[in-house]
Amino acid sequence: MALINSLVSWVMKKRIHQIELFMRYPHEVQAEWLRKLLSNARATEWGRRYEFKSIQTPEQFRNRIPVNDYNSLRPFIDRLRKGEQNILWPSEIKWFAKSSGTTNDKSKFIPVSQEALEECHFKGGKDMLSIYCTNHPETRLFDGKAIAMGGSRQITEVNNESYYQGDLSAILIQNLPSWVEFLRTPNLSIALMDEWEDKIQMMAAETIQHDVTNISGVPSWTLLLFKRILEITGKQNLLEIWPNFELLIHGGVNFTPYKEQFHQLFPSDRVNYLETYNASEGFFGIQDRDHAEDMLLMLDYGVYYEFIPVDQLEAEHPRTLTLAEIELQTHYALLITTNAGLWRYMIGDTIRFTSLSPYRIQITGRTRNFINAFGEELIVDNADKALAIACGRCHAILTEYTAAPVYLEGNKKGCHEWLIEFDRPPDDIAFFTNALDNALKSLNSDYEAKRYHDLLLEEPRIRIMPRGTFYHWMKINGKLGGQHKVPRLSNDRKYLEEILTLKLTV
Repeated sequence: MALINSLVSWVMKKRIHQIELFMRYPHEVQAEWLRKLLSNARATEWGRRYEFKSIQTPEQFRNRIPVNDYNSLRPFIDRLRKGEQNILWPSEIKWFAKSSGTTNDKSKFIPVSQEALEECHFKGGKDMLSIYCTNHPETRLFDGKAIAMGGSRQITEVNNESYYQGDLSAILIQNLPSWVEFLRTPNLSIALMDEWEDKIQMMAAETIQHDVTNISGVPSWTLLLFKRILEITGKQNLLEIWPNFELLIHGGVNFTPYKEQFHQLFPSDRVNYLETYNASEGFFGIQDRDHAEDMLLMLDYGVYYEFIPVDQLEAEHPRTLTLAEIELQTHYALLITTNAGLWRYMIGDTIRFTSLSPYRIQITGRTRNFINAFGEELIVDNADKALAIACGRCHAILTEYTAAPVYLEGNKKGCHEWLIEFDRPPDDIAFFTNALDNALKSLNSDYEAKRYHDLLLEEPRIRIMPRGTFYHWMKINGKLGGQHKVPRLSNDRKYLEEILTLKLTV
């Protein structure tokens, strides 16, 4: 394995000079990708409809093609799923990444082209390792096995042709080169299982037999596997099982609420953590510096970026900005055009830029995952940071949470109600509540104004939930594993009331 480790590390590092190139010339690289995307799709149904061949500038592009979301593209995607082709993108579309997100009860099926697999998702995976190898030249990452927390996939037959749908992670695992199987565990039959609870059991049983050096996945589902492994082995931490473990790659949700739990599972400074921004729609960002809290925006993956200031989201014709027009520390909704035929597609994430040279970003929440019942404009980024502060002050460890407003009623004032599941609860819930409230005030001036002298908002109302509450809620709603996540903030009480009702049966 030492030879493989040296060879793979050398190949990965060769990519670094190309990354440095788009960091040096970001606007030119993005302009070239827009030209390529329009040229490649000019003969598609959409290319003819919007006359791609005559679009010469970013201004013409944004003036001619409307901003889209899944609902506006759904009729075209439904036709693709029935076997039609050359609608949004010229190459054959046979893979669809199933994503329910946290803002829509119905599944979304995101088209995945061969170009998107190779030029975006796989390229992102290689770059992730290239960056890590460059930052850690002494790495022995490839001496052992990798675990990828994959989802499931299904096959649909249309006119004697096979069409595949499933979690993005399952699609990626299914399409990886055969030689990768030598470097990963568990085997495909387990990795692509549909039944999540059986899968966790079988993954735990198989992976403990290998020298695992790294894992990638959504933190909440990764924790589930790790805790099952400790139950099986009776060990105190995972380094007793995998002494050569060195890298945890995470994404999908903010890592802050989970950080302390992972530090207990891997009690060593030599274990590194790397964040990625890999969504069903594309691979967008990689943490390129150790211990940083932002990610490098990847600009040469067949994705053209635009940005909508969040105060424009409700506008009939929202103002959109190119990369050259954005500003630091402003919240934007991400708008993408991709080599899978997503044209000016709003994926539902909000970001902010922490650096303009090079362009680095932080994910701050969802366009519909917030609380603004009283003008407080509370976003997930505020909530995650405030909870981390409160947990730190109270020596508590949080597992999952969700929050929603309690609306004004009669003479009663409004407040925010929080359902929180702890791995280690605070000794004094009143002190924790006060710490959370003060942290939110320090992070969000609109919240602070609404809380002033309790004029509009009262102190948060916190309910400690029994362990397993959120897992059980996800299970009965068919949301175990894959890309599914607990909705953090909601502007209505739908999720919160469901979970409160469930509490009686947990």
